[in-house]
Amino acid sequence: MASTGVTKRSRTRRAGESAYGFLLLAKNVAMVLVALLILVAGVWSSWGDAKPSMLTKGLERGTVTVSDCGDEWCTGSFAPAAAGGKSRGRVRIDEAVTNGTGDRVAVALKPGTDHAVRTGPAGILHAWVPFGGSLLLTSLIVAGGLGLRRTGWAMGLLGAALLGASFATLTL
Repeated sequence: MASTGVTKRSRTRRAGESAYGFLLLAKNVAMVLVALLILVAGVWSSWGDAKPSMLTKGLERGTVTVSDCGDEWCTGSFAPAAAGGKSRGRVRIDEAVTNGTGDRVAVALKPGTDHAVRTGPAGILHAWVPFGGSLLLTSLIVAGGLGLRRTGWAMGLLGAALLGASFATLTL
């Protein structure tokens, strides 16, 4: 009988190899779950302001004239764009989307609140800033933890582009 040169691995060796494979699979599954959690959290936190910025049908639209700014919020008077709208003496808007006191900003009011959300390209991009940050953070997990470098670079560049576009449109 001729020897084929194949040696059988011991049962202990095979069990160790399958356990190592299971640990690698568990690590990758955990990394994917963390990446998905971060992305979903970014979309979730963005959607609250993105929805009224993008989907303005049925919302009261108009212009806010900023009269006072604090650390995070500015307040001002609201003038409706439509003839049947109701003027409001005081609404609040995120300080990051205004240029300070005296600025006039096109907005939509969130239903049932005094919270105004900037509309137009600048408002939409600003609303998606948390998602851009989650793309940047997730790109590190995808590239480093999962070893998908091209996908990680693409996600990182998309997140940076979103943040840069938001900054550029708000400063114009």
